[in-house]
Amino acid sequence: MLPLFPLQTVVYPGERLPLHIFEERYQQLINDCEEENISFGVPTYIDKKLEYGTEVKLQKIAKKYPDGPCDVICIGTRIFKIKSFYQQLPGKLYAGGEVEFLTDNDGSAEELQEELLKNIAILYVELTIENPPVFNIPFVSYQVAHKIGLTLQQEYHLLKLRSELERLNYLIGHLKMTIPVVREMNKAKEVIKMNGHFKNFDPLDFEDFKL
Repeated sequence: MLPLFPLQTVVYPGERLPLHIFEERYQQLINDCEEENISFGVPTYIDKKLEYGTEVKLQKIAKKYPDGPCDVICIGTRIFKIKSFYQQLPGKLYAGGEVEFLTDNDGSAEELQEELLKNIAILYVELTIENPPVFNIPFVSYQVAHKIGLTLQQEYHLLKLRSELERLNYLIGHLKMTIPVVREMNKAKEVIKMNGHFKNFDPLDFEDFKL
């Protein structure tokens, strides 16, 4: 049985997750993690459902406040699918559930990683982002997923994919659709900037013009 802390966010394996804990039930959960060295799950609450999530381990308690609240740092470990959910575990204030931990079907592909990084670089150039994050091969798709403008639904879809090849292809596909949209937005911004300014038009050649 895994304690569960549902959130409207997606956590990936290897991701650092800072949390401010203020509800009594989750204060109890963090105390149990600290005292019993247990982990807990963060299932993504999306479309009014809880189905997939990521197990996290408490790394440290960064700060404790009077009356119980605290700031904690957790690290994502394994992805799971919920088989059964309970609003409260026996004798506890927090929720829990029976989960199935999921494994990937294959490894990564260096060529896809290179293609993904090239597209990320193009996106950052189009967005004129200063000091963009640097990714070095080899890496995993989860490391870049929060950095390329995915919606919550898209991040959740990525969480459910059980192959690194699928995840890399999914992110590449997203970028190939996103980059042209960003370019068109940039063109629109330039047109808007020109509105009201003097324009220098090239003379047209009417010699071959016919009605």
